[in-house]
Amino acid sequence: MEFVRTVIQVLAALLVIGVAFTLTAIVWMFVVDYRQRRDAIRQNYPVIGRFRSLFTRLGEFFRQYFFALDREEMPFNRAERSWVYEASETRAPTIAFGSTRSLTPAGTVIFVNDPFPQPDRDHAPAQPLRIGAGCRTPYDAPSFFNISAMSFGALSRPAVQALSRGARLAGCWLNTGEGGLAPWHLEGGCDIVFQIGTAKYGVRDGEGHLSEERLREIAARPEIRMFEIKLSQGAKPGKGGILPAVKVTAEIAAIRGIPEGQDSISPNRHEEVGNIGELLDLIGRVREITGKPVGFKTVLGGSDWIDALAREIRARGLNSAPDFITLDGGDGGSGAAPQPLMDNVGLPLAEALPMLADRLQAWGLRERVRLIASGKRITPAAVAWALAAGADFVNSARGFMFALGCIQAMRCNRNTCPAGITTHKPNLIDGLDPADKAVRVARYHANLVHDVEMIAHSCGVAEPRDLRREHLRVVQPDGRSVPMSVLWPAPRPVDP
Repeated sequence: MEFVRTVIQVLAALLVIGVAFTLTAIVWMFVVDYRQRRDAIRQNYPVIGRFRSLFTRLGEFFRQYFFALDREEMPFNRAERSWVYEASETRAPTIAFGSTRSLTPAGTVIFVNDPFPQPDRDHAPAQPLRIGAGCRTPYDAPSFFNISAMSFGALSRPAVQALSRGARLAGCWLNTGEGGLAPWHLEGGCDIVFQIGTAKYGVRDGEGHLSEERLREIAARPEIRMFEIKLSQGAKPGKGGILPAVKVTAEIAAIRGIPEGQDSISPNRHEEVGNIGELLDLIGRVREITGKPVGFKTVLGGSDWIDALAREIRARGLNSAPDFITLDGGDGGSGAAPQPLMDNVGLPLAEALPMLADRLQAWGLRERVRLIASGKRITPAAVAWALAAGADFVNSARGFMFALGCIQAMRCNRNTCPAGITTHKPNLIDGLDPADKAVRVARYHANLVHDVEMIAHSCGVAEPRDLRREHLRVVQPDGRSVPMSVLWPAPRPVDP
């Protein structure tokens, strides 16, 4: 009994202390809130007003897990994310009972199935496609689906390691992003596309200009298969890359050649590229130095400048053309971007891709210039649509981030990613095992490619690159669908 009495007394004392501490904290917060003038809600409603900020921060998480329906979240809904999660863990997932996707909203894409598809035994996987046939070292790209540009800095070390190893297992390429070449990109032994951003990270001299010596050193590595000159990206057209100071560690600063702990802000354009002629000059210069395929990444706001580009190429000769164009849609993503640009600038891929493909076709450049589509392509249907609309390849960044374990926490720019993917905090990245995640990356790639091939076979073609706009129908505002080939008919050839 004495022991029980002692326990009760201790608990009572703890309760009194806890109540006293709580009341003291409430009084302290009341005084602080009442005296401050930065927040009117907290000043007018001391203590209670603090819950507004708390609920605002927690609201997106509650909506994601408890209130949002499977098909209504942005930028990627639960159904899309769940498909990637399952595809990265096991065989291609199946569902039961019926689709939760509405087929009636305007813009919905429906694939046209063939009544007599080819037998399974006659199906063949997509074959490698050559890029830069006229280069000293062309690239026979093995996969139509690849890992889009994500820099070391935007991503953590183990995330890059996992992508490099996973790309090797999957047989696809990995784009470095504009942050330069890190040892972790090379670790897996995969094919690499080196991106030259406006700040020239990784290939810059002491004054920030393009260094031919550094360019040769990078090109000498057998893993480097192509060079991509970044003009713009979908999340922030007209704005250079943004890496917040909190993410510029000593290692990242050394790789980029910039000061540690300071914002890494790239210029909004290449200093030496102010017009189409100068763009072609830079492409030719990099290609001559490296001997490897060179292209550029851009976002379309219209097609006039593509016509001007094609006209200049025809005037100079086909050898002056880029070996590829990576087209990013205005619906693309980024680790950090101003909201006005992310929300409002740049055509979405649904309009930009057929527009670009048609202009290249009209000028007779479609076979010379490979077309890579990027921007919100994470599911088989989205990738199959891009191939049918005119792309030769499809890149995805966020799809592979989901394969790594991204939960769409929307904290990429704060160095607080709970999955360890877009942070450099040791306690957070320790939970990301590159060996395990590499397997998930490879599984996601394999299952997506398998399901794109399944869609192609259902449409009656042997492999995905045989898909055409006739295999797509687009729902109109009146509820009826029309063939995409009607909305985007074959362009008339341009007389140079």
